[in-house]
Amino acid sequence: MRVMVLVKATHDSEAGLLPSTELLEAMTKFNEELANAGILLAGEGLQPSCNGKRVAFNGTNRTVYDGPFEETAELVAGFWLWEVKDMAEAVEWVKRCPNPMPGRSEIEIRPLYQAADFGDAMTPEIAEAEDLIRKKLSDV
Repeated sequence: MRVMVLVKATHDSEAGLLPSTELLEAMTKFNEELANAGILLAGEGLQPSCNGKRVAFNGTNRTVYDGPFEETAELVAGFWLWEVKDMAEAVEWVKRCPNPMPGRSEIEIRPLYQAADFGDAMTPEIAEAEDLIRKKLSDV
């Protein structure tokens, strides 16, 4: 199963405070462990929301909002994409993670949808198009 592991933002990450050398070293070691275990598919840190934009959709209308965004606890400061056997394995790996922020922090784990989850809405034509897109991405 694939999961998105979300490092939630804090007031420090939203203020643009960068991690210490010690934290960077610890996270690099953890990422190496994930990669060596064949779990890590991708992962990055995100800049504060003041450098971002949001696009709100309402039918055919689009509205663009500039950051920063107010609800810090709802923002994401970084992510990993992992391939694990089940949610329990993902939780065990997260429990081994160094604290990603100074002080209190939180990591959220969310399973990704798989084609079978969409039932009849996932037609063979759509599945084939999705497979072609994934192949293109794996060739990059």
